[in-house]
Amino acid sequence: MEKEDLNLEPVLLHGERDDLSPGLSRRSFFMAAGAAGVGGAASLLGGTAARAQSTDWTQPGNNNGVIELQKTTGSMVEGDVAIDYYGHCALKFTSPGGATVLFDPFRDDPSGAWGMWFKSEFPETPVDICMSTHTHFDHDAIHRPVSTMVLDRMVGNFEFADLKITGFADKHACVAPGWYSWTDALAEFGANACPPDNVSHMDMVVYLVETGGLRTLIWGDNRHNPPEEFWEAVGEVDILTLPVDGSMHILSYEMGDAIVERLKPKVVIPTHYLNETTSYTLTTLQDADEWVTGQKSYRMLDNGSLSLNAGEVAGMDREFLYFGHNALTA
Repeated sequence: MEKEDLNLEPVLLHGERDDLSPGLSRRSFFMAAGAAGVGGAASLLGGTAARAQSTDWTQPGNNNGVIELQKTTGSMVEGDVAIDYYGHCALKFTSPGGATVLFDPFRDDPSGAWGMWFKSEFPETPVDICMSTHTHFDHDAIHRPVSTMVLDRMVGNFEFADLKITGFADKHACVAPGWYSWTDALAEFGANACPPDNVSHMDMVVYLVETGGLRTLIWGDNRHNPPEEFWEAVGEVDILTLPVDGSMHILSYEMGDAIVERLKPKVVIPTHYLNETTSYTLTTLQDADEWVTGQKSYRMLDNGSLSLNAGEVAGMDREFLYFGHNALTA
């Protein structure tokens, strides 16, 4: 290290300018930052220190309920499976035995680059398990639910109480089929959206949830054409969630229809559409009314909660259950 690089005085930095202050060379700044660590670098620049978003250590309650539920792990409990819709792709499932798991809580893009999508922060709803399919802002607010466990992008098998969850690694849809070519934004920044050389945030996990005698597949923003081994691993599906909306942001109508035809689920639940209770038109999304009403059999739900049991579902065949603009907000 040269002597002149150690002389940082009389440098005063207040974070008011983007460029380095006179007397502080880039070499000396980065040497000092390396010695001080990330926190030291932030203090050198005088900007606001980075803060973790998680506030889970302050959440009320404790894990007494989870301790009781874990005693029943491996059991098969008959009864209704409750499904609560919080808008966008956020769904909470309550097993017949009382275990709860919530998928893909949302937030606005913290960088601000994608604008305001949601009308309020995701509610701090209590849940045993919180899971995310991928790291995009509209799916990864895992710090918001009051959850005992967080399983972010879990691949493999997990069993708890009367729940069994399997995560299948795959890839995010990488070519926008609708009018808004949002995937072009990645190319503008020199990033590959499509496999095999995609950036990591275009990786996906699709979840299969088994409880109450029902097998539910949480598609997330997954591509429409995964490899054959994916379909074989998933097997039979009773309930399928699919991200189809009028703007065809993730999947086109034809892509969604092809997935339904391939899996032949008994129930289909649309997700990732404009829900006026929770989201703004700045999402560029539209509702899923046209896709739903074009199906052979559908039901427009009148609230944000749904209860299904294996006996009832057994008699259904690709029945579309559509929450529309209904959603829970607390």
